[in-house]
Amino acid sequence: MADEKIARFLEAPAFAVVGAGNNMDKYGSKVFACYQQNQRKAYPIHPTETLVQGHDAFPSLRDLPEPVLSVSIITPPAVTERVVEDAIATGVQSLWMQPGAESEAAIEAAENHGLEVIAGGPCLLVVLGYREG
Repeated sequence: MADEKIARFLEAPAFAVVGAGNNMDKYGSKVFACYQQNQRKAYPIHPTETLVQGHDAFPSLRDLPEPVLSVSIITPPAVTERVVEDAIATGVQSLWMQPGAESEAAIEAAENHGLEVIAGGPCLLVVLGYREG
């Protein structure tokens, strides 16, 4: 079941990474870099940065120049709950809550609105094969 969800998640033409940044010691930054390493179109979401790893960054999913269907979330659980609200409002279909970002309330809210949720499973860095440096 998780493998099928991951396959559907990765079929999206574009992704958003909530929690992306410029500090490469942080997992959100590594997840964004991993999409780049795999030639995937991804938008960094950061509340204050306007440029992340050389790419235009956006404060929220609501500010993206185009809709995205799949969103990686690497934020504290309380922030994840707000991200889910934005995802519901913008037509996102699939969420991948990376380890540590999950919240039961966020998962329940997303699933109640028909979003597919990957949580408590593997990390995107492992699935796509992140390379340091």
